[in-house]
Amino acid sequence: MAQGKFGERLIKLRCAICKEINYYTRKNKKLVERKIELKKYCKKCRKHQIHKEIKK
Repeated sequence: MAQGKFGERLIKLRCAICKEINYYTRKNKKLVERKIELKKYCKKCRKHQIHKEIKK
């Protein structure tokens, strides 16, 4: 898995409605301990939905 010098790792973001994996992003695991949720555009739902972090 890709890891930067500050403990950053790539994580997957999955749509909470249709369960489609649409985005990859990074988070600093030393500073952010909880799972992240972002409101992003889902191509399958064709609207903005909550995307949650999932395991690799």
